[in-house]
Amino acid sequence: MRIPNSLQQKLNLRIEANALRKLPIASNGIDFSSNDYLGFAKNEQIFKETHQYLVDNNIKVNGATGSRLISGNHNLYAITEDYIANFHQSEAALIFNSGYDANVGFFSAVPQRNDIILYDELCHASIRDGIQMSHAKAYKFQHNDYEDLEKLLERCQTEPVEVYIVTESVFSMDGDAPNMETLTQLSEKYKALLVVDEAHALGVFGDKGEALVQFQNLTDKVFARIITFGKGLGCHGAAILGSADLKEFLVNFARSFIYTTGLSPHSVATILVAYQTLNQAEELQKLKDNINFFNQQKQLFGIKPLFVYSKSAIHSAIIPGNEKVKHIASQLQEKGFEVKAILSPTVPEGQERLRFCLHSYNTEKEMHDVLIELSKLVF
Repeated sequence: MRIPNSLQQKLNLRIEANALRKLPIASNGIDFSSNDYLGFAKNEQIFKETHQYLVDNNIKVNGATGSRLISGNHNLYAITEDYIANFHQSEAALIFNSGYDANVGFFSAVPQRNDIILYDELCHASIRDGIQMSHAKAYKFQHNDYEDLEKLLERCQTEPVEVYIVTESVFSMDGDAPNMETLTQLSEKYKALLVVDEAHALGVFGDKGEALVQFQNLTDKVFARIITFGKGLGCHGAAILGSADLKEFLVNFARSFIYTTGLSPHSVATILVAYQTLNQAEELQKLKDNINFFNQQKQLFGIKPLFVYSKSAIHSAIIPGNEKVKHIASQLQEKGFEVKAILSPTVPEGQERLRFCLHSYNTEKEMHDVLIELSKLVF
């Protein structure tokens, strides 16, 4: 059966712009594209310990059996949420099925009608989608521009409503980070509530991979943190960290939490074991060393100006034009390097880029060699 003409026309426009998305075929290339920063997704010890935990606790079921408010709130949830809250120095934690679900659930439910949301212009699509579902007013501020943010905050002072400042501690497409100290100062000055998505900071920043807000001792100045487990923890799911009252509100009003089947016991056990592993992971230091090495190599090969400044695991080389960046990515892939092109409209036109994701398991030779090949292709 054919699809409606309006849908086909939209697909045709994507094809004409060389921006049509397709599901990739699994590759055996050297990994510079996945979010598995610490290699936990392929960690056999985590796999075995998760299985053993389920066996030892006589948990022999395959699914949650229903939503958490009906039949799916198995005992592992409370154990794991308590562990996460303690690990992150938070009063409470609430697990969601994914980072997308957590952001959509939070932003569609928490800001109320006539409240104001001020969000960084580069915030993730899941944040934007949640904001669109909200009844609050929303305004974006220029990326990491605190003067622009303060102008908006000053304008908001005339209205007796809650104001939310929304950012990410590591931005997924650029890999850069905001000045969290400045943001907390602004939120306190204007009595705004600061919300931080830490998806790409968990497992990357901090002595135990606790992410950026906690590493900088700012937990008591942030209203809510959204953390996801599909990156640094190598599994699946997400959690919102905040007060016990916030957790109770989300249980009652976050539709992406209420109206969905819960995660399986196996999924929740994997989260728990991954956190326990994070407490003592040698991979944390190895990742930090690799990030430093990669930055040094960019300088050595004279290609540092191509890259957005980053001390995270994400490094983006700006190469404008969908066709050009796809061509360079294809040539790197032919050399055995799994590097992905990020195209418009995922990023703004003219900001297309190669996105390098670094991992604890990348070798110095792999990083050296991929940057040599990149330098040959761009000069």
